[in-house]
Amino acid sequence: MNQKFQVDLRGVVDLLSHHLYSSPRVYLRELLQNAVDAVTARRVGNPDAPAAIGIELTDRALTISDTGVGLTESQVHELLATIGRSSKRDELGFARHEFLGQFGIGLLSAFLVADEVRVVTRSVSGGPAVEWLGRSDGTYAIGPAERDEPGTTVSLRARRGAEQWFEPETVRDLCRLYGSLLPFRVTVAGEAVSGDGPPWRSHDRTPGERDADLLGYAQDTFGFTPFDVIDLAVPEAGLTGVAYVLPFPANPAERAGHRVYLKRMLLTESGDGLLPDWAFFARCVVDAEGLRPTASREALYDDGLLEATREALGARLRGWMTGLARTQPARLARFLEIHHLGVKALALHDDEMLRLVERWMPMETNVGRMTLADFRARHGTVRYTTTAEDFRQLAAVAAAQGLAVVNGGYTYDSEIIDRLPVVDGDAVVVRLDPTDLVTRFEPVDPAEELAARPFVTAAQGVLDGLGCELVLRSFDPVNLPVLYLVDRSAAFQSELRSTRQQVDELWAGVLSAFEKPREDRPRLVLNHRNDLVRRVCASRDPEAVRLAVESLYGQALLLGYHPIRPADAALLNRSFLGLLERAIPSEDQQ
Repeated sequence: MNQKFQVDLRGVVDLLSHHLYSSPRVYLRELLQNAVDAVTARRVGNPDAPAAIGIELTDRALTISDTGVGLTESQVHELLATIGRSSKRDELGFARHEFLGQFGIGLLSAFLVADEVRVVTRSVSGGPAVEWLGRSDGTYAIGPAERDEPGTTVSLRARRGAEQWFEPETVRDLCRLYGSLLPFRVTVAGEAVSGDGPPWRSHDRTPGERDADLLGYAQDTFGFTPFDVIDLAVPEAGLTGVAYVLPFPANPAERAGHRVYLKRMLLTESGDGLLPDWAFFARCVVDAEGLRPTASREALYDDGLLEATREALGARLRGWMTGLARTQPARLARFLEIHHLGVKALALHDDEMLRLVERWMPMETNVGRMTLADFRARHGTVRYTTTAEDFRQLAAVAAAQGLAVVNGGYTYDSEIIDRLPVVDGDAVVVRLDPTDLVTRFEPVDPAEELAARPFVTAAQGVLDGLGCELVLRSFDPVNLPVLYLVDRSAAFQSELRSTRQQVDELWAGVLSAFEKPREDRPRLVLNHRNDLVRRVCASRDPEAVRLAVESLYGQALLLGYHPIRPADAALLNRSFLGLLERAIPSEDQQ
């Protein structure tokens, strides 16, 4: 035998309050939304019908009245007393595009703050007024009521512990928050809380007045004066609004909080997913007709239409940036200075933005800050380092060898440089490996190299214990005595050896299979043009050679911003003290 499910209203209310709605305050939004739908439904058939919603407050009690379409007794049974049923919605017209949500279903949210909900309603189609009294235990009663005009009045009395949601100031602030953009009059205790419509409207104001209203709205709502205001429109979603460009750098890791209205009713103050992830430099205020809300009506449902809207809004922001490049290059430069991370993130997959970055965004080079376009025009090949440490170590040396180098160590820079050939087939980009510089250095004179061979042999013996290879060359600048150069392969091998020392025997055996011979070792390049290096090369004192080589090795690590291992730190300390002892002999040695 078939049976009908029994609904525990207390359980439903608990589900709504703890798992669907974010706060009991939404009861006001749901009541206001039902009233808005009722008024909208009446005006569809009669555009001249009165359109007003009024909220009155007494001690721990609230009533909300509207001049809407009202309900007959059979509709009260259908919409208010049957949870979840929507078969009559199309007959009544509440499933149409103009309406915010399911008429009547939001009434359940009133049980978040009250134990009883009283509804007095009269339909525009005629018939007597009806009273519906619902209780949080799941029971209800329907009877006759007195009401002269069509419309509906909902009355609540706060349950114990929910009195704060009935405070006049709280009710007024929440109604202004949710309904400030509604197209008809909404009052709380006689005070109007609905405004003049969206601040981006233009049909009744001059451009100057509109701009002033938009700036004032940003200051009041977001607390900043925007760098710029961008008009937004996506006809497919019935969306209009504006994007405010932040006047300060934004954190890419923080989710942008956009203010989203649905058919003039506030949906969320902190909506995300409206803009692409790279557009974290903008905050939006929009009103949409076609986007779908989630079940709680506190966020947007992520469907195909929202994805298309997101792409359209991203295209609008890209168009704004390219427009600045054409008409206001100085202003674009200021924008890029503030929001370079967002623009560079977009340039990773957007060719148009890549061209903009190449032309307008300065990067650090060893010949001064300049754009990639200027760098290519002056030097042809774009040589770059992938880390800021490599650039700091090699910038001066490369410049002395006539090589211009871009610092690609900042966020996204090396990836952007790598993508240049995608938009310009003539672009040549070369990653500068530190060891590539050795090929630019001049070899030492054969006679001098032969004379320095004893030193080289002794020095290499010292460096073998440090996993390093000695190279003797001549290069500029002369005042730089030593360089520590590590190519990618050597860096990997160094990390591999370090890891082997920290893992168990099994994993150490596995990692040993990836080790390569010693030619991949880092190189310590001594500059034979440096006077100190030439004097060290001429020394035949083994202890002096050891201390000098260890000291030069330590200095090269420090100058190149290389990581200092415990063994390196001990070596630095030992060589420093050894040199001091030789420089300042004890009384016994004098």
